[in-house]
Amino acid sequence: MINRKSFITGIKGKKLTNQEILFLIKHKPWGIILFTRNLDNINQIKKLTSDIKKIFKDKNYPIMIDQEGGRVNRLSKLISLDNFTSEYFGNVYVKNKKEFYISYKFFIDKISHLLKNLGININTLPVLDLRYKGSSNIIGDRSFSRNPEIVSKIGDLCIKYFKTNSIGTIIKHIPGHGLAKVDSHHFTPVVNKDLEYLKKNDFRSFNLKKSIFAMTGHVIFKKIDPINTVTHSKKLIKIIRNQIGFKNLIISDDISMKSLKLSIEDNTKRLFEAGCNLALHCNGNLKEMTIVAKNSPKVNSFIIKKTSEFYKILS
Repeated sequence: MINRKSFITGIKGKKLTNQEILFLIKHKPWGIILFTRNLDNINQIKKLTSDIKKIFKDKNYPIMIDQEGGRVNRLSKLISLDNFTSEYFGNVYVKNKKEFYISYKFFIDKISHLLKNLGININTLPVLDLRYKGSSNIIGDRSFSRNPEIVSKIGDLCIKYFKTNSIGTIIKHIPGHGLAKVDSHHFTPVVNKDLEYLKKNDFRSFNLKKSIFAMTGHVIFKKIDPINTVTHSKKLIKIIRNQIGFKNLIISDDISMKSLKLSIEDNTKRLFEAGCNLALHCNGNLKEMTIVAKNSPKVNSFIIKKTSEFYKILS
């Protein structure tokens, strides 16, 4: 663990190439994230995750996935979850609490069982962003509700149920992506609301969450920091720590997204300077991965401590 570096990387295909194996041995990323391009069938996925863990000689090595339900379903070749959006569960929560508790736990139990069987131990959810009319559809039905209290309560349950099933969670996109009018994969969202409004609404759904991981949103909150997205903003990271009260590991959203306007090198350096703990790079481009690796520090004592806490929930 102490030799690993503070970044998470994607890979290109359904099995590790020789170049990728050499990269992982040399640069020792903290974790790996898998996408649909990496996932074909149960045996192939199990072999891939097993091969990754063998490189690090670590059965608990962090391997993550975006498996939210609805349209964010990286395991679409194995399971259909089209109807099971966060919005769907938010609506059930409002209409019939008893039905919600049964159906939501069943949903999480099934996803957890599948992930564990495949060798995946972190799911990048819950999405705690609020649903706003007129905002970019990049969040849309991935949000539980417009009401921060409902989002917060379902978020707590999501974290708890996955933890009980020995799967880590990553709350996102801290401190809130719901007001974004554009998709941060392609453009830089700018939000004009002041801090008081945000604390009562968007930031509120993230308060005091017990997830070991959180992922930033590449959003500019103009009245707090007019220049930097959250990922690169010391001011926003301080708010996440001191006012929202998140004390665990902060992971950047994918630093190859177009919302960030700097080079891959500068995107990497700046997120650590701002106070993020782990850099996330997803596209599997080996040249870019090498730049991220070279500009990511070795894991520090805080990351080691929090990773140990994560490993405890896996046993």
